[in-house]
Amino acid sequence: MLGRTYENQLCSIARTLEVVGERWTLLIIRDAQLGLRRFEEFQDSLGIARNVLTNRLSKLVDDGLLERACYQERPARYEYRPTKKAEDLLTALLSLMHWGDEHAEDPAGPPRIAGHAGCGGNVRERLVCTGCGQTVTSEAVLLLPGPALTESRA
Repeated sequence: MLGRTYENQLCSIARTLEVVGERWTLLIIRDAQLGLRRFEEFQDSLGIARNVLTNRLSKLVDDGLLERACYQERPARYEYRPTKKAEDLLTALLSLMHWGDEHAEDPAGPPRIAGHAGCGGNVRERLVCTGCGQTVTSEAVLLLPGPALTESRA
């Protein structure tokens, strides 16, 4: 969680950062999307301190991004499964991954490639107009006032 809140900002990005803006959060979600489920798997993958991982997993469960499920009774052991809310971050994760591939690239090439399970092609995120279905460029996107932005709040 960020050390600052955005009470005076009317911004969806700021509200999102309050949930996923901590440095380990998106990496934990990434690993959950890759199929990691158990505490030790996350710790091995990330090299994160146990207390930090415990706190982050608890927050992700509290925020509804992961669900905690018991897989062993004695001693009680749990796994963490991504929820629909976490799966809805896939486009954002792919955008960050592709941005990193292009602007913070590894000389050896991309560490992962998003492939389509159906045909084997590569998957890319894109901007699509919900009105006409056309793919649009970033230059064609207008950020217009939404219903939450009123003159009294602006």
